[in-house]
This record gives sequence, C-alpha cells and structure tokens, in this order.
Amino acid sequence: MLFPILETNRLRLDSLSIEDSNSVFELFSNDSVVEYYDLEAFTEESQATKLIEFFNSRFKDNSGIRWAIRLKDTNQLIGTCGFNSWSLKMKNAVIGYDLLPKFWGKGITTEAVNRIVKAAFLGELPCGKLNRIQGDTVSGNFASESLLLKVGFKEEGLRRQSGFWKNQFHDLKCFGLIKSEYSEI
Repeated sequence: MLFPILETNRLRLDSLSIEDSNSVFELFSNDSVVEYYDLEAFTEESQATKLIEFFNSRFKDNSGIRWAIRLKDTNQLIGTCGFNSWSLKMKNAVIGYDLLPKFWGKGITTEAVNRIVKAAFLGELPCGKLNRIQGDTVSGNFASESLLLKVGFKEEGLRRQSGFWKNQFHDLKCFGLIKSEYSEI
C-alpha cells in the first residue's frame, strides 16, 4: 500500500521518515505545541524517532495515518496532521494536527486539514470513503476549535473529564463533520 501524497497551493503532505527526527523534535519539544497534548515536551531526539515510528506503524496496520506538513517551496517540515485512528467498518476517523508556532495564524493548518478531510471523504485513502470525522479539543484550545469550525465541523458536546494526562483530568469538546455537510468537495 503506497502512502498517499497530497498537495495544496502552499503545502505538500507526505510521509514522515527517520530523517525528519530533528524537525519533529523541534516541533514536539516546544511547550506551546504540546500544551494541549497528552504528552510532555520532548527532551531528546530519540523521542521524535519513536513518535515517527509510531505514526508510521498506524499506516502499516491500516489503523490511521499521519502526514508531514511541508512547505512546497522549501520542503521544510513545519507540522503534522492526520487521522489518529480510523474504523473501516464504521467509516469514521479521529483527526489530529500540530504546527510550529512561527507558522500559526497563516491558515496553514486549515489548508492541510481541508485537504486530508477532502481525501477521506472522496475515498483517496486506504480507509476507503469515510462518512464522519471527529475532532476533540481540550477546553481552552480556542485556536483548534476555530480551525475545526472553519473547516465545517460542528460542536457536538462536552465529554467531562474524559481525558487524563499530565496528572490531571481534562474535559474534551467533541466536534464532528459528516460527509454530506462538507462543502469543499
């Protein structure tokens, strides 16, 4: 199964490799990037290598996918995005994304998320055509909420204390997007 490479006007979304370890370390060692993540900021590049291997194992197992977000002009890795998990049977997936702070506020993540959502709804991925994509945000992550709403997700509710990391419980806001409601296709 070939890894799907996707493009937008400014971005190339392709697979992560061990050669990306330094860039992934830069991303996940940034406290601002992992503020709402269920992991601590990285302190060693070996953590980035393990994360890349984990992301790639999801694709090999056909249980999810994670793309490198690269600027087309320079091929610089500036973030990642993908489906943390998908269900072939239920035709749904859970989305995730991150971006280096110096690129925040430029519409880059919105552009990348729109492209992977479109690919999922059109059946361009190994999961086949999805019908529903879910995004969960930690209360207070207004930038992520705004991104999901821009792409067309609808807020569906609050799951109280459904997450536990960094030694505390977290409320998660659930956002959902149904294929029939997505207007980019």
